[in-house]
Amino acid sequence: MDTIRDIDTVDIDLSEPAVVAIDQRLLPNEVRLLRLRTEEEIYDAIKALAVRGAPAIGVCAALGIYVVAERISRESASDEEFIKEYIAASDYIDSSRPTAVNLSWALRRMKKCLLTQYETEEVERESVLLTLQREAVAIRDEDIEMCKKIGEYGAELISDGDGILTHCNAGRLATVRYGTATSPMYRAFGQGKNIKVYCDETRPLLQGARLTSYELFSAGIDTTVICDGMSASLMRDGRIQMVIVGCDRVAANGDVANKIGTSMVAAVAHYYGVPFYVAGPGSPIDLSTPTGRDIVIEQRDGSEVTDKWYEKPMAPKGVGVYNPAFDVTDAALITGIITERGILRAPYTESLKEVFKK
Repeated sequence: MDTIRDIDTVDIDLSEPAVVAIDQRLLPNEVRLLRLRTEEEIYDAIKALAVRGAPAIGVCAALGIYVVAERISRESASDEEFIKEYIAASDYIDSSRPTAVNLSWALRRMKKCLLTQYETEEVERESVLLTLQREAVAIRDEDIEMCKKIGEYGAELISDGDGILTHCNAGRLATVRYGTATSPMYRAFGQGKNIKVYCDETRPLLQGARLTSYELFSAGIDTTVICDGMSASLMRDGRIQMVIVGCDRVAANGDVANKIGTSMVAAVAHYYGVPFYVAGPGSPIDLSTPTGRDIVIEQRDGSEVTDKWYEKPMAPKGVGVYNPAFDVTDAALITGIITERGILRAPYTESLKEVFKK
């Protein structure tokens, strides 16, 4: 196996059952599939970024909690015990990463599916499991369709000859298929538009260099990797016509949490008058979070900055390291949010509410 073009990032093998996911830690040098069967394996895969990207995490959690439910059902004599163990496993998986709202969104949806069934007087365990399976698969299928629609709306913004900058990986590897930020690029490229995509390397985990450039280049798109600090130079020279990034959480006022470094790109784009778009489905929109200041930002191990990717440490031993996984881009810097329901514009307090009404 040497390509990802025909593999869904996250899927399920119902014969075991097991979640089947591309191990993104090994890319671009090796394509290997993980088979996840327990809550511990699912937790570890998400925590260690073997499965990453907000939509992919949500789908992995949904499929994963169904797989876990199958095992818990076999081990549980009573419905009360089954429900208790299910909720404990769900909460454990939910604790793997705090910022990406898709994780808790998918698990809440699956939990509601479970508990709703037990509101009736009598329910067969087999029927409960089958309904959970259908709900998990529906979440996966919805992700595919939403990303496809994002591509259709976003491609309308892209003109022949455009230079597009993207940060981190909001591509097919961050979703089941197509991607969010990259979906408009794939669509525009398929329409015959000549585009050039610049990928920020995305320190410290290099998702832009390892993942986004890999998948775009594999698809035949003109792709260039740049260091994170080089985007201003390209914008100043007029080589970037738009920025498209993904999102891990969107607050009610339109502030967006995304991979660390995104807010810097947005500020530079604003200065040079380059349109800055965020692409994402409805699931990361969190109207219960008023502003970006209310979003909990995950802090990761400092060794990712000082030691990872290096044969020897690249900073003095014992030096302080600041390593947030995400930052927040102010709504005022965002030109539009590309969703499966169209392109949202400011004021986002109103346009985001409209998405939920629909």
